[in-house]
Amino acid sequence: MSLYQLVYYSRNAIAGDASVFEAEVDAILAASRRNNEAAGITGALLFNAGVFAQVLEGPLAAVEATFERIQQDERHGDVSLLALEPIAQRSFSNWAMGFVGHSAENAQRFAAIGLTRGFDPARLGGHKMHAILRDLTLEEEAAAA
Repeated sequence: MSLYQLVYYSRNAIAGDASVFEAEVDAILAASRRNNEAAGITGALLFNAGVFAQVLEGPLAAVEATFERIQQDERHGDVSLLALEPIAQRSFSNWAMGFVGHSAENAQRFAAIGLTRGFDPARLGGHKMHAILRDLTLEEEAAAA
């Protein structure tokens, strides 16, 4: 089976206070984990400074169908593709959908890798965004062990 990796970013279009946002992100993650597992997709989602960035990995048709759903989701604005390319192996094989969000605990980690208020995924590009998400999810995995 050929594997592909898609990297995109979008602007947060979720209106409301922090509790509304948290509930919506929880709903996104629950649906993503359920749907991605069924479709053979792995990946990670990052939220910071009003921006979502995500890596999806899996069969091309499944990755493209998932990206199409994301583009139609009203919670995502200005969806922009950073990369779509074949890969030899998955970077997120343990994650149907990992999540790393900006928090007080993550503030230092995010600042150390340039994920501050001026966070601009378009400037970083697909490969750098993938590397950031991979490194952050590996840290999350190690901390949970």
